[in-house]
Amino acid sequence: MRIPALAAALGFACAAAAAFAQDAAPQVPAKPAAARFKQADSNGDGMLSREEAKALPSLSKHFDEIDANHDGQLTADELRAWHAKAREQRKNVAAARFRKIDTDGDGKISLAEAQANAPKLAARFGEIDADKDGYITPEELRAAQLHRQQASSK
Repeated sequence: MRIPALAAALGFACAAAAAFAQDAAPQVPAKPAAARFKQADSNGDGMLSREEAKALPSLSKHFDEIDANHDGQLTADELRAWHAKAREQRKNVAAARFRKIDTDGDGKISLAEAQANAPKLAARFGEIDADKDGYITPEELRAAQLHRQQASSK
């Protein structure tokens, strides 16, 4: 297992948070999701039609998946449910990948396990093992991923 796959799974969390993101200059902070939803809701009915969703490319791309009741409108509740489901799926994928690397099943990854199953993770082992106990926990891996995402967004 390679760390890019694990990082991609964990990093997908960031992508979901940006589901409402519009094209903007990198220096301009993104508007909160509620504000983007409201701005796209051109008729002010509190829902997004397929046409209104085109202003938010990620929503437009996943419109049918998000529209749980298939009424042709996206509500804030449907969006919240879709994001919650996506978060849960990402957590499950990340946990499965972690378990695959953690071959002895002790809930933490040793350097030997990383070297055998995730060489790129092994290369960054010392950086990720925050408490320097010789193991990487899921929490340490998430913290390292968050740190990398924050550093790359600056």
